[in-house]
Amino acid sequence: MNSLKNKVAVITGSARGLGKAIAERYAALGADIVINYSRDKASAEEVVSNITAMGARVIAVQADVSKVADIHRLFEEAKNAFGKIDIVVANAGIEMVETPVTQFTEEQFDRLFSINTKGAYFTMQQAALNVGNNGRIIYIASSTTAFPVAGMAVYGGSKTTPRYLVDVLSKEIGYRGVTVNSIIPFAVDHSGIFAEEGSYPELRKSLLDSCPMGRLAEVEDVANIAEFFASDLSSFVNGQHLLVNGGANQ
Repeated sequence: MNSLKNKVAVITGSARGLGKAIAERYAALGADIVINYSRDKASAEEVVSNITAMGARVIAVQADVSKVADIHRLFEEAKNAFGKIDIVVANAGIEMVETPVTQFTEEQFDRLFSINTKGAYFTMQQAALNVGNNGRIIYIASSTTAFPVAGMAVYGGSKTTPRYLVDVLSKEIGYRGVTVNSIIPFAVDHSGIFAEEGSYPELRKSLLDSCPMGRLAEVEDVANIAEFFASDLSSFVNGQHLLVNGGANQ
């Protein structure tokens, strides 16, 4: 079993969904956890309670990743609480689907890029500045960055740009033993746009039809890879983008 004992992990967007699953997985492996949320304080407090029950140390920090000052404060509060940072997961993001190129608005474009792109860029910048030697930086991308999907031009575009930053950053700080990688999940059931039963039925069917394994991803599938990238097992894996999609072709 991997151990993250004596490690400190910062996970953005970790009050719900993938971020929550990753935070709780790291806590179960012994890490101290910094939960981040933008607005949903109640959900963040629930995650804090879950992690506290595991015997791990945890704090929750409200910070909007579309605001650079908030990202700086998130990292400052993490270091003030635990003295160091070993693992950073840039997970915070929002989705937009079933919106053709001819229909998206400037407001929608700005909102997705401010959170998904700007937020990820400046989170990884602060990670590079604050994570210790032999640390881990992990970006949660989307399979739309590998397989374009109709109706997801803005969402996929906003998630694609930070993948390039992963490549560059892995070259710039690899000499410190820090690895920088991305996880590229398929659509995740019981999370994001599929959090509610029966949501987006046509899109769900299309995605299921594209996957040889006949299912969507689950949060635990992504947490498994996040565990690998955070552990010593991945110490020589750097600048990589791992698809977690069951062999799907979209």
